[in-house]
Amino acid sequence: MDSSRSVQAAWGYAVATSDGSSLFYESWGERTAQTPVLLCDGIGCDGYVWRYLRDDLGDRFGLHPHYRGHGRTPPPRDPKRVTIEDLADDVACVLDDALVERTVLIGHSMGVQVALETYRRHQDRVAGLVLVCGASSHPLKTFRGSAMLEDLLPTIQKWIQRVPNVINRVTRTLLPTRLAYEVASRLEIRRELIEPADFMPYLEGMARIDSRLFVAMLSAAGQHSTDELLPTISVPVLVVAGGRDGFTPPERSRAMAAAIPRSELLEIPNASHTAPIERPHLVDTTIRDFLARRIDGVIASDPESSIVDGE
Repeated sequence: MDSSRSVQAAWGYAVATSDGSSLFYESWGERTAQTPVLLCDGIGCDGYVWRYLRDDLGDRFGLHPHYRGHGRTPPPRDPKRVTIEDLADDVACVLDDALVERTVLIGHSMGVQVALETYRRHQDRVAGLVLVCGASSHPLKTFRGSAMLEDLLPTIQKWIQRVPNVINRVTRTLLPTRLAYEVASRLEIRRELIEPADFMPYLEGMARIDSRLFVAMLSAAGQHSTDELLPTISVPVLVVAGGRDGFTPPERSRAMAAAIPRSELLEIPNASHTAPIERPHLVDTTIRDFLARRIDGVIASDPESSIVDGE
């Protein structure tokens, strides 16, 4: 995998219709007949997991928004506006600002929930779904094989609300360190498959997020479900699972793929929750093939179809 080639990116800010919050997003590639893609991060992330995919998508036009309070997007004007529904509506606002009519949503971890909710709320904007290492509902119930995090979260929230500045100082000091990387490599990521330089941006991004926003968003994700939506999905879907994913066990991905009509499933036996940077060639090749067969092939059969406004 040649990671030396970088994709030239532009950037902009959309405005959320819900509360007027600013929403940062990047864009790259050429506006052609190919359907654009939009990358939906996991919680606490601002793009680290897409490092290889963005390059491997070549000149295809793409968008990458930063969630509220993540990366270059400031905290929301209304602190309560951090639900999965809010983030899905933000995706539609970014599409409007970028003059994109329809897109393929590629979601990782919590981004799977955001992608599915966007399909539910803005179905006419979604041409396809790629759902990577995520669940369609209540991810905290199966986090590392139990509901312990879900049970403990209310207590964690109470403590963070009492001393948020202390918690923020601690996380900003400890998270972006080699020690935190060593802990992560023992708990989840496959250190023999991943370069520290690929994972450290995740820890650095997490360290910058306000702990109150993070746990509020985590709680919202834990309560969210699109299970009833799955059998009704009519666009092409690719599900990608890590066979050794402790955050979202692979059986969640298998069940999701089984419930979605005509979906495809890639399960990588030796990959964890960070499969896109552990096995980038396999993940990216599969996604490119899926886009060529299930998305671009349909567009090619209808040359009058338009995917980007203003062309």
